[in-house]
Amino acid sequence: MKIQFENVVLRDMKESDIEDYVHWFTVETEWMNWDAPWEVEELNANKERQRWTKYYESVKTMPDDVTRWKFEIEYEGKHIGWVSSYQIDENYDWINEKHIKEGQKVYQTVGISICKSEIWGNHVGTNAFRAFIQYYADHGATSIYTQTWSGNHRMIGLAEKLGFTICDKCINEREVQGKKYDGLTFVLNLK
Repeated sequence: MKIQFENVVLRDMKESDIEDYVHWFTVETEWMNWDAPWEVEELNANKERQRWTKYYESVKTMPDDVTRWKFEIEYEGKHIGWVSSYQIDENYDWINEKHIKEGQKVYQTVGISICKSEIWGNHVGTNAFRAFIQYYADHGATSIYTQTWSGNHRMIGLAEKLGFTICDKCINEREVQGKKYDGLTFVLNLK
């Protein structure tokens, strides 16, 4: 599946993307300083190659009528990152799909990672995020959430620019390089 939106393309993963992921998780890691930097992992090329190969194998034959939780972002013909979604519960905490109880309120939450720092600030992320939100709106979503931390000024700016408003703030929830930051949840009403 492929979605063209202004200067970006959201598309399904290709096998050649595996090596991009290996590179982004082991070499070109500046993006990790903004995307949940408190989640420190050991960086290992072989493990990353195995992880992304396994993921690719699980999605490579997905039919177009299945709603995607993740798309790769392409800009000027180059793979530069991804948009993805997950669910949060009524307390705005991540919840595994397997643990959702019947009738439980859950919210669709979207995120973005642009791994090529030379692209930052060029509105490419804005267009990719807009396209992903529109994809969910086209699939019946009436609201979309996004989460970040108070030190990620680019993501806060992007959320506000697209009309998101803060609906939850967890004071001093995150620690990054010895400093405390707030956990932020934003909502965008689509209807």
